[in-house]
Amino acid sequence: MPTPSMEDYIEQIYILIEQKGYARVSDIAENLSVHPSSVTKMVQKLDKDKYLVYEKYRGLSLTPKGKKIGQRLVYRHELLEQFLRVIGVKEELIYEDVEGIEHHLSWDSIDRIVDLVQFFEEDETRIDELKKIQQRNIEQQ
Repeated sequence: MPTPSMEDYIEQIYILIEQKGYARVSDIAENLSVHPSSVTKMVQKLDKDKYLVYEKYRGLSLTPKGKKIGQRLVYRHELLEQFLRVIGVKEELIYEDVEGIEHHLSWDSIDRIVDLVQFFEEDETRIDELKKIQQRNIEQQ
């Protein structure tokens, strides 16, 4: 099982490959705000653990195992963003909040959040009711 730090790298590599067709150490470093040497160390570890294949100066590619995990991590991130929007979190706070909580939730909790998001999105009036409750709570403070 990957650590939270490994998950961040796998997720970022997956996103870069989906967007650009490749992931370079410099791109990963820039997107994660880390030094390229840190990326190289982590990429070597991910290669050793069979999440990706890394060839020095040639680039890297995700293994089927790494791609599967990358897809799940991106899904989790997008789901949590969606959930926070549904419950009325301010847009400017969503990304940082997701980054703060995504590694601390079990996949069982993620599955329950899926259920909750689906419940609200099946009937828009439910979201409207939630917003009314939130507005009343704000007014009472």
